Amino acid sequence: MLRKPMRTISGITPVAVMLPPRKCNHGSCVYCPSLNVPQSYTPRSPVVMRAMRVKYDAYEQVKERLKVFEAMGHPTDKVELIIMGGTFLEYPKKFQYEFVKSCYDGLNGKKSKTLEEAKKKNEKANHRCVALCIETRPDVCSKFIDRMREWGVTRVELGVQIIDDKIYKKVKRGHTVQDVVSATRNLKEAGFKIGYHIMPGLPGSNLKKDIELFKKLFSDEKFKPDQLKLYPCQVIPGSELEDLYWGKKFKPYTKEETEKILVEMMKAVPRYCRVMRVMREIPPEYIVAGTIKIDLRKSIEEELRKNNIKLEEIRYREIGFNKLHPKAYPETFSKKGLQGANFDLQLKITKYKASGGEEYFLEIVNKEDILFGLLRLRFNNGIGFVRELHVYGKSLKLGQEGKIGQHTGLGKWLMNETEKICLQKKIKKLKVISGVGVREYYKKIGYYLEEEYMVKKL
Repeated sequence: MLRKPMRTISGITPVAVMLPPRKCNHGSCVYCPSLNVPQSYTPRSPVVMRAMRVKYDAYEQVKERLKVFEAMGHPTDKVELIIMGGTFLEYPKKFQYEFVKSCYDGLNGKKSKTLEEAKKKNEKANHRCVALCIETRPDVCSKFIDRMREWGVTRVELGVQIIDDKIYKKVKRGHTVQDVVSATRNLKEAGFKIGYHIMPGLPGSNLKKDIELFKKLFSDEKFKPDQLKLYPCQVIPGSELEDLYWGKKFKPYTKEETEKILVEMMKAVPRYCRVMRVMREIPPEYIVAGTIKIDLRKSIEEELRKNNIKLEEIRYREIGFNKLHPKAYPETFSKKGLQGANFDLQLKITKYKASGGEEYFLEIVNKEDILFGLLRLRFNNGIGFVRELHVYGKSLKLGQEGKIGQHTGLGKWLMNETEKICLQKKIKKLKVISGVGVREYYKKIGYYLEEEYMVKKL
C-alpha cells in the first residue's frame, strides 16, 4: 500500500541530502540560528535528524532515504537529488567532489573510483538521478558554473529573500541585488533552472513593500525565476533576530498577516513559475515568534479552491494535485474518476523576455487548464537551450506503461514542438541540460553528449 502519496505525485522521487555544519564565509544573517547544525536549520528538522544519524555521510543518507521510499511503496527509479544545508560552493573543493560522487554512489548501490565513473553507472542504474539541485548564495555561484555542470546539476536555488539592498544591509545578508541579477542571468545562459527563496516579513520591510517587491520579480526582466520557495520570517533561538525580538525592535507577521501576504503572492505568480514550498519545516519548539503552522499552504489552497479561485502557478494546476480536488474541475473529473482517454489535450506556448534572452514556456494542458507536462526553452547567443522537460502525474517505474501523464508520449510531443520552433528561428543546435539519469532517454530521440549537455544538430 502506498503511504504519503503526495511525496511522488509530481512525477519524481525527491531525495534530500544534508551537508555537515559549516559557518557561511560572510558570517550569519540576523535571522539565522547558530545551533551546531547546518546553517539556518534546527536539530529537530527531519532532514537534519536523518543526516545526523549517519554522521552526514552522503552515501548513507541516499541509501537510507531510498529504503524508506521503497518501504512506503513509492517507485525510486527517477530521483531528484537535493543537496541542502548551506552554501555548498563554499565548502572545500575536494569535499564538494567527494560529496557529489557519494550521492551518485548511493543511488548506484556501489562505490566508484571517480565521479565520472559514478555518473556513467547512473545512466543505466536502478535509481537514476533525473535532476540534481544545490542551494547557494547569489554572490557565489557564477564562477562555478562549469563545476556544477560537471557534477550534473540541473537546478540552482538562490537565497534571494528580498530584492532590496537596504534590507540586505540591515539583515547582514552580505550580497547585493546586482549579485542576484548577475547570478540569474549567468545561470539561465548556461541552461539551468532557477529557484528563488523568498522571505517576507524581514526587518525593514512591511506588507506593502513585500508585495511590491514580489511583483517586481515577474515584471522586471532581470529576475523572473522558474520556481519559488516562500519562507515567511520566523524568530529562531540562537539568532540575532531573537535578541531584536525580545528587545521589542522586531515583530514578525501574525498568522493572519502571513496568510494574507501568501495569498497575494500566490495570486501574482505567473503560469511559468512553480511555488515549490510554503513555510520552512521548523518544529514549533524552535519558533520563538512567528507563524508555527507548517501546512499553511494546504489550508490556503483549500480556501481558494472552495471560492473557485484558480491560480496560474504550476503546482496548483498539476494533474496529480488536481485529482485530489475533482469538484473544482467538473469537466475533467467525474464520480467515476477521469473522463476520456485523451482529455482534449492541447499545446500552449507563453513567450517572455528574461535576463537578456528569449523564453518559450511550452505546456500541455486541457480545456480546464490542468497541467500535464511542460518544457522551458531559452534562446541566447544563437543557441537553443531546453532548461527543463517535465511530465506530471504520479511517478512511474522505468518502462511502466502510463495511462495519463508520464509514459504516454507527452515528453516527445514537447521535444518535437521545441525542435520545430528552433528550425523556424533558424537555430541549428539545441542543447538540453539533462540529469545524468535521463541521458538514455535523450539518446533514444537522437541526442548525444557534448560538454555535459545532451545535444542535437537540427
